[in-house]
Amino acid sequence: MAHWLPPLHTAMMLPRMATSPARSGDAVLETEALRLVIGGRGQIISLLDRARGVEYAAQQDAGAILQVRCDGQFAHPSEMRWDAGTMRLIYGDLGVEAHVQTTVKPGYVLLDLVALDPLAEVEAVQWGPIPTSIKGAVGEIIGVVRDDDFAIGIQGLNVKTLGGAWPNDEGVEFSRGRTAEATDYGSVLQAYTLDRSRPRNITVWGKNFPNMPVPPIEGETVLGSKIALFGCSAAEALDRIGEIEVAEGLPHPEFDGIWAKKSPESGRSYLIAPFAEDTVDEWLDYTERGHFGCLYHEGPFKSWGHFGLYEKLFPNGVEGMKRCVEKARQRGIRVGAHVLTNFIHTHDAYITPVPDPRLAKTGSSELVEDINPTDAEIPVASPEYFNNTEANWLRTVMIDQELIRYRTVSDAPPWRLLDCQRGAFGTMPAAHTQGAEVAKLMDHDYKVFLTSYEMQHEVAVRLARLFNETGMCHMDFDGHEGCWSSGQGDFATEMFAKVFYEHLERPIFNGSSMCKPFYWHINTAVNWGEPWYAGFRESMAEYRFNNQALLTRNLMPNMLGWFSMTAETTLADIEWMLARGAGYNAGFALATDIDRIRANTQTGAILDAIRVWEEARRCGAFSDEQQVVLRDPSREFHLEEDAPGQWRLYPVHVSEALEYEKKIRQPGEPTADIGECLTTGGKQPLQFQLDVEGVGGTFSKPSIEIDGYIQVEIDAEIAAGQRIVFDGTETVRIYDSDGRQINTIELPRPAPDLSPGHHQLALSGEFTGNPAAKAVLRLKSLGEPEAVHTSGKCPPALALVPVVALRRTKGVHSR
Repeated sequence: MAHWLPPLHTAMMLPRMATSPARSGDAVLETEALRLVIGGRGQIISLLDRARGVEYAAQQDAGAILQVRCDGQFAHPSEMRWDAGTMRLIYGDLGVEAHVQTTVKPGYVLLDLVALDPLAEVEAVQWGPIPTSIKGAVGEIIGVVRDDDFAIGIQGLNVKTLGGAWPNDEGVEFSRGRTAEATDYGSVLQAYTLDRSRPRNITVWGKNFPNMPVPPIEGETVLGSKIALFGCSAAEALDRIGEIEVAEGLPHPEFDGIWAKKSPESGRSYLIAPFAEDTVDEWLDYTERGHFGCLYHEGPFKSWGHFGLYEKLFPNGVEGMKRCVEKARQRGIRVGAHVLTNFIHTHDAYITPVPDPRLAKTGSSELVEDINPTDAEIPVASPEYFNNTEANWLRTVMIDQELIRYRTVSDAPPWRLLDCQRGAFGTMPAAHTQGAEVAKLMDHDYKVFLTSYEMQHEVAVRLARLFNETGMCHMDFDGHEGCWSSGQGDFATEMFAKVFYEHLERPIFNGSSMCKPFYWHINTAVNWGEPWYAGFRESMAEYRFNNQALLTRNLMPNMLGWFSMTAETTLADIEWMLARGAGYNAGFALATDIDRIRANTQTGAILDAIRVWEEARRCGAFSDEQQVVLRDPSREFHLEEDAPGQWRLYPVHVSEALEYEKKIRQPGEPTADIGECLTTGGKQPLQFQLDVEGVGGTFSKPSIEIDGYIQVEIDAEIAAGQRIVFDGTETVRIYDSDGRQINTIELPRPAPDLSPGHHQLALSGEFTGNPAAKAVLRLKSLGEPEAVHTSGKCPPALALVPVVALRRTKGVHSR
């Protein structure tokens, strides 16, 4: 399956077609495609596309190959001495000298910080900024910039080399990424490493946990910070990264011998459902009918931390889950489970009956008096850490092996934790002596505790072993930012994923709530966009669509996120989503449960439509022009299958609006507003959408007459901002202003079919409240279809078996 790339135009400034010759003493590093020249002050002199003779080094900013940070300030080199493949970078004002070993490979240049004197003075180093004139696609996560012709990239070659510019003492980049960053003149590439070998007191997780003590990681200095720089044609950028992964020992997961980043399975849609041992067969039927790649459990664990399976769903525990996995495997379906990374439930064995001393702590004080097991006030030396009102959801401290919850802290000395609940979360109340540590546990608004850096490794290993044992092969690092609890920032999030990956017996499909540069190499696909906040079409819609550009410029499979299927979800809603998926070549996840999927009267048609659209998408059937149109969220489409590899794509036509406003009329004067509309395509059921616009007021008992004889009367009162949808069956659906279905009304009979052409409409009803309100009526119909054919790019595992073409279901294109 081809990875769709949009045209990437270099704007405002064309690259120079010639470059300054290297001078004596410059470092000249040439790969097959790129000529990199570093000058006598460590500045970037040339980034030359050797094949075309085009210079991409931005002249407005010379940048620096390596900066060092001492005493809170970064410094560029004052001198670079080039000797036998080693750059000696001298920072005169700081009295620091760095040695960078260079190695030229055919496709990239390695730069390795091998020596630094004096090492103890350096708090951080930063590769770059390396300035380029490229203004096309700026891959902020993966660190690749490209125009139509050429790509230049930076890759951190270990976990300590984090993508981006130094962001803060914590080492957390809160934006989507800055490994590559747009500038006025083009773009820059950059990466950094922090010295974590010294104890620090820093603000953690943004502003949440100020002055938090962060223990050192022994030996984790800036030495060994290492990058690869490459240039290649824009079309080769993804392959070049794959070559670097293999050669330099970065994660390079493969599925059936195909690199995950190019596997057609990586962008596959999946079904999210709370299956159990006794319902898994039914769920596998749904999964297979919809041609989903995976049946993914939304939450099979009785607690996060130890990840024991919930007995009600899996009475046979791990063996029961293994049987579910085997049943799925025999049908060509994966099984997965959702986790919250390092979040620890308060009922997990890490908490109760004896809390693990390695739980994350935001800080501590000490007891100033002995206390007994029943004391409701805890005397402490300082209120710091306990009086944090911005990020303190569980209000819990640990003393020895007891957890204690408190309401607040006294307003003045002597400092005391007040209204304490002793023996919280199933721990044992106990006596404690003066001088004992009173440690404030870090928590989260999900009402969970979190791990220290040491403890997170154990949790990652425990999780990997569970996936090994059960055979599950799909998960998300949801809550991946929870690893910031260690105070080690993005380094900790990267390390959690690395430890998990290294303890797997086989690679698994995985996503995350965020994507960092090292994790990019482990990740299969990022599928975010949550369905809980509004109606099917409205929840996080802008975020979902903006994500597609982010994923494309970072060379990742496109995914639309999670969508929720309820008992009221219509086939039209699903096809609206599927059209967007086809437009972006993006998979998705559909979340539901057994009651909702059984109750939805259109479940069969919905699953069949998903299969039809997904087969066409994954076979590359939609042309570039069709994909552009299909991305428009204001448009609707319907797809039918004719034969293996052949489909018909129907546009949904929406008529001109007929508006009905509250008016004063003479006695006996007809109240209806009259208009005309055009329907397209063949003969098909009447379908319409009626919106009540304005602020306040209602519109009740709407009556619609078509061509003087078709009458639809609806006994309902509709508030301003709400919508009525009629799908040609007996069901009228009413939606609120957020797109959530709030009511249905059954009519005595379905409306008749309409022939294509012009129709006369009459709309009437009763307004109350706001006199400025109006009702707006639009008819919907299917237009003439376009032929859609497979491009021959069908994934090998996707067999196009003959099927009977789906009949056009009544209501397929209604809201």
